[in-house]
Amino acid sequence: MISNQPLKPQNLAKKLKTIRVNLGLSQNEMLEKLGYKDRLFRSNISQYERGDREPPLLVLLAYAQLGNTSIDNLVDDGIEL
Repeated sequence: MISNQPLKPQNLAKKLKTIRVNLGLSQNEMLEKLGYKDRLFRSNISQYERGDREPPLLVLLAYAQLGNTSIDNLVDDGIEL
């Protein structure tokens, strides 16, 4: 089935930033909470929040868990956090 939907979620970056801001964390603190401080940089968080890069699936899962939501809610543009 061919879909007219974009291949990249349009609201993912905004949702990731919303999770971090709602937790009251800086980008460095978010990196630590995600559990990837030794493998990623603050600039990765910034790129995710600007929509320049998409996080790897396991990082996305960690965001969802910290935000007490599901990955579906993060990637589905029809669902608001």
